[in-house]
Amino acid sequence: MATVNPIRILVADDHPVVRDGLVAMLGTQPDFEVVGEAANGLEVVSQCAALEPDVVLLDLEMPEMDGVAALRKLRELSPQVRALVFTAFDTDERIVGAVQAGAKGYLLKGAPRDELFQAIRVVSQGGSLLQPMVASKLMRHISGESGDDQPPQESLTERETEVLGLLAQGKPNKEIAGDLFISERTVKFYVSAILGKLGAGNRTEAVAIAAQRGLVKL
Repeated sequence: MATVNPIRILVADDHPVVRDGLVAMLGTQPDFEVVGEAANGLEVVSQCAALEPDVVLLDLEMPEMDGVAALRKLRELSPQVRALVFTAFDTDERIVGAVQAGAKGYLLKGAPRDELFQAIRVVSQGGSLLQPMVASKLMRHISGESGDDQPPQESLTERETEVLGLLAQGKPNKEIAGDLFISERTVKFYVSAILGKLGAGNRTEAVAIAAQRGLVKL
């Protein structure tokens, strides 16, 4: 049987006790490997460049550089790293800022450990995941931004709607391609078209916008 490479994780939190707890908890999963720790945003950026983890588990409230600023830097310097926000902050401003900066998932501290494990696996495969409460806050923000003076949105094709439905399930391009019997390159084309038509900056935001408009259910 072929061995599967573990998911390489960087844990970023400014509280040593929290980091220790997360490292110990993640260590219970055979498909996880914690490759580094960071206590502030600057360390997140430098560690990601040096270690090239698959996923960074990122708190938002950190010294030197906060999580949202770190996300923006990662998008610029280490775009291959996928960030999963794990924080106590549930304000609309924080959620929207993190998603727009490129976070692939957003979980609140206090989430069950199995939910955290699943989120890491989904994000590592290129999917996205938002807790229902987080998604509802993001949708409310998007709804508040959309007024009557907005231009009419271009409608999605039947195939784009199918791809969008699979995106809403958190599936990465490879799985979507397999489900629809098309190439990953074609999936990327559809995802790009969906983002353009919905006016979204990334997949996570696209799913939230689509849910707000009733195109998908979360």
